[in-house]
Amino acid sequence: MIDELLRESKQRMRGALDVLEDDLMAIRTGRASPALVERLQVEYYGSSLSLIQLATISVPESRQLLIRPFDGSSLKAIERAIQASDLGLTPNSDGKVIRLNLPPLTEERRRDLVKMVNSRLEDCRVAIRNIRRDSLKDMREFEKEKMISEDELKRGESDLQDLTDEMVDEVDVIGDSKEKEIMEF
Repeated sequence: MIDELLRESKQRMRGALDVLEDDLMAIRTGRASPALVERLQVEYYGSSLSLIQLATISVPESRQLLIRPFDGSSLKAIERAIQASDLGLTPNSDGKVIRLNLPPLTEERRRDLVKMVNSRLEDCRVAIRNIRRDSLKDMREFEKEKMISEDELKRGESDLQDLTDEMVDEVDVIGDSKEKEIMEF
């Protein structure tokens, strides 16, 4: 019973890490990456779609993204979405494709991005701790209902704390890696 709860907790914590990694992919570094814009929401014919559903995104040069809409009529909507986003990029359109030129990051912008990364890291840590809290509550409930012994509860709490520490360490490793990537010139 405890093992099953620990497996479920690990799976949920791993899910939180996956979400964190997806979020961090969208944060700009010095290089162009399709992940930077592919989840950008575009208002298209009354519904909100992610950019990846409306266009192909490629990287022709290290500091440029090329967005080729599947439907030419979505070009203006994509441009508006890019301008309204917090990316700070100006789309250049020739009527068929949109080019996004990524200027080099300033030191101040790099620091802002690191702060944003740290905020996302803390959100992930909180999510992991919330999963731990829920699992601990379940374990204590099992013990109260005499489904497990007090020794099993203590062992389960210890194993859950070890799992939580392992996941938080992984968050720190991911964060350090992204911070180095951002601060790289």
